[in-house]
Amino acid sequence: MNERVTLRDVADRAGVHVSTASRALNETTRAIVNPATVDRVLKAASALGYTPNPMARGLRTNRSMTVGIVIPDIQNPLFGPIIAGAESALGRAGYSLFITDTAPVDGAEVASITTTLLDRRVDGMILATATLGDRTIDDLVDRGVPAVLVNRTPDHAELPYIVGDDRTGIGLVVRHLAGLGHHRIGHLSGPTTLSTGVARLDAFREGMAELSLPADAVEEAAWYQVDPGYRAASRLLDRFPDVTALVGANDLIALGAYRAVRERGLAVGVDIAVTGYNDIPLLDLMSPPLTSVRVPYREMGTEAALMLLAIIDRKGDLSPTSLQLSPSLSIRQSSGGRRSG
Repeated sequence: MNERVTLRDVADRAGVHVSTASRALNETTRAIVNPATVDRVLKAASALGYTPNPMARGLRTNRSMTVGIVIPDIQNPLFGPIIAGAESALGRAGYSLFITDTAPVDGAEVASITTTLLDRRVDGMILATATLGDRTIDDLVDRGVPAVLVNRTPDHAELPYIVGDDRTGIGLVVRHLAGLGHHRIGHLSGPTTLSTGVARLDAFREGMAELSLPADAVEEAAWYQVDPGYRAASRLLDRFPDVTALVGANDLIALGAYRAVRERGLAVGVDIAVTGYNDIPLLDLMSPPLTSVRVPYREMGTEAALMLLAIIDRKGDLSPTSLQLSPSLSIRQSSGGRRSG
């Protein structure tokens, strides 16, 4: 079919009025249409290859049919699945996604980017950049902008969020290492200006306390990247040469620790265990493959988008239930086998 299939074409094929076809195709109004009619309209749309026209829908609803997502570091592989999940869910609802990157994190830069997105009349925002005490969140809340945090939690303003369960994830790592005979375990924390850095550090200390193990061997990485991880690991190993295992707050920090360990003539997974967090792609190709906490980030992006769409449809209600997604542990050679001593 050379010409674009229209809503009227679908309505004619299904034998219904155009308004009925529109309601049947819209997930938010489908419930008021007879189920048999909905089924007939959906089959007609599928047979004709009909796709909604976002511009026309935007004119009817006074919406731009666009959403902005603000990412702190596009080079970090964990954000790819989040973006993919959000884009897929939004696309099914007829929305387009604007992707923006703020690396390195800067409060003024984030505020500028959110202002630019609002100038482009986005209908809502997904934020993965929120720092603790972030005034940008306060501003969005004050202005009634539909927004959802992803992989971040707010420390004061009321915004819904989708995160992984860091307490459980770090607990899995600590118990795994202790079970292998490691009693002197260090933590390479993420930036404590971010909720993930604080949450995983708190979880490390809590997990070590539950096992009656010391939790003083901690160094903060300035950012979730390889070089800051290397520098933090170097400092920690200088201060605590008796440490036999390092828990990285993310995979890139852990990979930085590989270099610090090797510079000391030691072997990862033999002399010192190293673990990561996020289970980004290709970790099984590292030498040795990295043990890491797996978080369902694509699902995180999907749930964030669905939550935001619900807020938009409720015309500014910013208080749907937040979600914590359950992690699992991918065990590989970097954590080594059971220690004999």
